[in-house]
Amino acid sequence: MASRETAFIEITPEVLLKAYACGIFPMAESAEDPGLYWIEPEKRGVIPLERFHVSSRLARTVRSDRFVVRINHDFDAVLDGCAEPRPGRARTWINTRIRALYRSLYDIGHCHSVETYQDGELVGGLYGVCLGRAFFGESMFSRSRDASKVALVHLVARLRAGGFRLLDTQFVTGHLTMFGAVEVSRRQYHKLLEAALVDEADFKALPLDRPVSGSEALQHIRT
Repeated sequence: MASRETAFIEITPEVLLKAYACGIFPMAESAEDPGLYWIEPEKRGVIPLERFHVSSRLARTVRSDRFVVRINHDFDAVLDGCAEPRPGRARTWINTRIRALYRSLYDIGHCHSVETYQDGELVGGLYGVCLGRAFFGESMFSRSRDASKVALVHLVARLRAGGFRLLDTQFVTGHLTMFGAVEVSRRQYHKLLEAALVDEADFKALPLDRPVSGSEALQHIRT
């Protein structure tokens, strides 16, 4: 279900968090369109954290530390990367209002970025919203093979270490099914969301001020 704003109603960070708590999130038609849609899918994508799957090949890449993974090091650059055109998607939904809203959530500690660097250059990453014990994945990008996948592995390690209960992917793609993403009904999703909002998780359970090694990340996923 999607409802479009009929006027440019102000959406504050507080309103946005309340929307997430109700199971809805905003999107835009394109970067040029200033309007926003409120989205509540009939089928919701989630990755069950206890069943997150990492292939042997990807585990080797993670363990090699070919990518240095940082948290909240350059949030704006991750937004830029997620907004880039890519094969099969010439346009982006990340418009000026989306950027401002999620930057505001970042400023108050409810939005985070996971970034992958290679030879000092940002080559991939993702960002999403934290609320209670839920993490709502918004978007990811990759400029180098496996860069976004490694970011996702490190995100899940952090969520598991911090006691999170729900990883919301909004929709399920072929890219995410390899990690164990599944679709749940709206009713099922609301039950998962309600349980995840009872108390708080700790996104800082793993260090924020230094990169976490791939071996350490995999330990948290496999315990």
